[in-house]
Amino acid sequence: MPTRADAWALLTEWTASDALRRHGLAVEAAVAWYGERRFGIAGADLETWRCAGLLHDFDYERYPETHPLCGAEELRSRGYPEEVVEAVLGHGDHTGVPRTSLLAKTVYACDEMTGFVIAVAYVRPNRSLDEVDVRSVAKKMRDKGFARQVPRDQLEKGAVELGVPFDEHVANVIEGLKTVRGELGL
Repeated sequence: MPTRADAWALLTEWTASDALRRHGLAVEAAVAWYGERRFGIAGADLETWRCAGLLHDFDYERYPETHPLCGAEELRSRGYPEEVVEAVLGHGDHTGVPRTSLLAKTVYACDEMTGFVIAVAYVRPNRSLDEVDVRSVAKKMRDKGFARQVPRDQLEKGAVELGVPFDEHVANVIEGLKTVRGELGL
């Protein structure tokens, strides 16, 4: 099984954009927070979760039209477990791949939510996660002009699939993001 360090090397090899690398770090942090604090996952299993969160978009720059199908094949060729491959394939609705594992459901639930929470932080006076709470995220969700590219239905569907009340999910993602606030500049 490749390590988290291997996953980071793969992400940086295939992804030139700092923004997309930071997105990978954000999703990794939220997924790891869930794995460790909500589901009691530790050790090598937690490292697997970290890899899935970090790598979910690693092939996007190279293969935007077929993302994440090409990436899934690369992960298999490098020895990543099918659990990671399924999570990468299922992180968006466009692939039609069902999310059957808890890991896949967690990556899906955290992917768009991390981006949305970060967007909320960016418009706060100090650009800090300390200024973001469930109420501020809910308010921005109602503003259809804010972060238009983020599918609101996916934000809600992720929490439902994970079996976590929406407000609690938002709070959990905020807490997960705080673990990498320095890397994110928030």
